[in-house]
Parts: sequence; C-alpha cells; structure tokens
Amino acid sequence: MSGKRSIFEEVSGDQKQEAIQPGMIDRGRGGARKAIRAWLMMLFALVVIMIAVGGLTRLTDSGLSITEWRPFTGAIPPMSEADWQSEFDKYKEIDQWRIQNQWMELDDFKTIYWWEWGHRQLGRMIGLVWAIGFFGFLMARKIPTGWTGKLLIPGALGGVQGAVGWWMVASGVTQGEGMTAVASYRLAVHLGLAFVILGFLAWYIFELGREERDLMQARRAKEAKLFSLSTGLMHFAFLQILIGALVAGIDAGRSYTDWPLIGGQFLPPDATMLEPMWRNFFESPGLVQFIHRCAGYLLLIFSVIIWRRGGTSAHPQTRFAFNAAFAALALQVVIGIVTVVYAAPWQIAIFHQFMAVVVWTLILRARFLTAYPIAASIRGV
Repeated sequence: MSGKRSIFEEVSGDQKQEAIQPGMIDRGRGGARKAIRAWLMMLFALVVIMIAVGGLTRLTDSGLSITEWRPFTGAIPPMSEADWQSEFDKYKEIDQWRIQNQWMELDDFKTIYWWEWGHRQLGRMIGLVWAIGFFGFLMARKIPTGWTGKLLIPGALGGVQGAVGWWMVASGVTQGEGMTAVASYRLAVHLGLAFVILGFLAWYIFELGREERDLMQARRAKEAKLFSLSTGLMHFAFLQILIGALVAGIDAGRSYTDWPLIGGQFLPPDATMLEPMWRNFFESPGLVQFIHRCAGYLLLIFSVIIWRRGGTSAHPQTRFAFNAAFAALALQVVIGIVTVVYAAPWQIAIFHQFMAVVVWTLILRARFLTAYPIAASIRGV
C-alpha cells in the first residue's frame, strides 16, 4: 500500500489533464453541413428549372394533355402507336380539345404531351433527389442536431405540391363545362407553393453556409427594425407573385398592351362586367392586370423605402444585399412593362417569371443578413 500523500502534493504529474479544444459548439451540432448544403443547392436549382418548365407548359397550352394522375406508372410514356392513340383519344374527351384544339392531329398532340410529361417527370426527379439525400444522410447519421425536422419540410411540401398539381390540372380536365384551361386560383396556389419551397431551401442554404458558432454570435447583432421591414417586403413580393399567377392563369397580360394607361384610360374598360362583383378581382382580365400593375408600383415604392433604410446598416454585406434586391426588383418592373407592351411573348414571359425567382431569393438573402449580420473588421470597412 502506498504511503499517505501530502495535501500539498501536486497530482498533475499522475493525471493527464484534457486540453480544451476549440470548435466545441460546431462539433456538438455535428453533421455533414457542406454536403447537405450542396444537396439543397441541387434541389433549389431543380425547383427553379421546374418553375420554368411549368411556365412553358402553360404558355404552350400543354398542361391538360395528360388527363390522368398516375404518380408511378405515369413515369413511362406511350411506347407504341396504339398507346399514343389511346392517350390522344382520352384528350379528345375533354373540353379543351372540343372547343379549342379540334384541328390537332396525333403529331401535334405528341408535342404538348411531351411538355406535360417532362414537367411531371421533373417533379418525380425532384422527389427522388430529396428522398435519396434525406434518407442517405439520416442513415449515415450525418444530419446536424436539430436539422432532421427542417430537412423534412421540403420533402413534405414537395409531396403536397404533387397533389396540388393534379388538383390544378383536374380543374381543366372537364367535359361539358366549357373549361379550356386550369382554374387560375389553383394555378396561383401551385406557383405560390413552389416559391414557398424555394424560400425554405434558400434559407437553409444560407444557414448552412456559415458555422453554427458564427450564427450564434451574429444573432446578437440582429437588426430588428430592418428585419421587420424586410419581412414585410418578403410578404408583399409573395403577394405580387400570386397576383402574377392569376394574370397568367387567364392570359390577362395580353388583354391590354398599352402603358402607362390601360385600354387608353386609367381604369380598364369593362373592368367589372362579371357577376357577382367579387369575381372581377380574380377573373376579369382588365381588372386583374390593373391590380398587378398597381401592386407592382406600390411594391417598388415600398422597396425604395426599405432600400434607403438598408443603406444605413453598419454591415457592408447587408447594405450590398439590399442594393442587389432593389436593383433586381427595379429591373423586374421594367421587364413587366416590356412583357405587357409586347403582348407577353413566351420568351419575355419566361424571363419575367425567372426574374421573380431572382427577386424572391435576393429579398430572402437581405432578410437573412439582417437576422445574422456578417461583421466586418475596421480594416475591411
């Protein structure tokens, strides 16, 4: 037995003291942040492409060419002339063919069928990419702490989006109701949900682009007033996107092609010709286009106020983010005017829709930087 030890005896020589290591906050959160961020960026790009293909599908009047919802078997296109004729015969039963497209031959039908099939196939691909990534990271235990629920959200919304897509198409697959296109209300829901999904993906990409400890420190410097204003701008921009979907759904962008007047006057002629009155705010081409224009002007004015307020931020990257968002929004207004003046040709209309994605993303980026500012050194300033 060893002898008694003095209370003054140092024991550090017998025990190795564990060194304190930096980065414990990030290590505690764990996960493959860079890999997950790359996966989310892939999903973001696919959703942007999906929005563009959806827009072209609408502009080519192809959305009603597939009259059934077959989530799994529908992935296989017609493989023989008999299969093609069967699909064409189903299309001939709906109002769009009876009223609008009786001139079509089988080859004409194949063109619009491929547009809609490609749109649906891209949706399946997005779902597959999400599922492979999510369950792969989950089984490998590479999802950071607290992120499992977050990463479930885009997948769940994507599933809902598929159902909403068919709900939209079903509104136009009618017999004897005189419908030659999908309901504009449902189109607005479909497009709006796509932008919601983009919003979640963008926000997660922003978060994963910085270390956890950096975000925790940055949160203390949150610019609350500017964050509130940018949140209002985000909501206003989203509302304008929904109104734009209503315009697209009834081809209101081609109703009047003069600017700044509409139909040669301030208010469009026959703006309230529908009964009951409330229908005009959603279905009257002149009034819907007028509302879209006015909302655009108000959004631009509101963005000027927020842009000037953003210019007072103490953080250079936050100021730059608001400059970029305002520049994109101003350009979008110009493109919108050009779209109207040239009666919404598909090339300009698609560019207008793509710019909505750019504006939406840049507004989210500016909002994110008000919540998590990036501090600049005095030398950097």
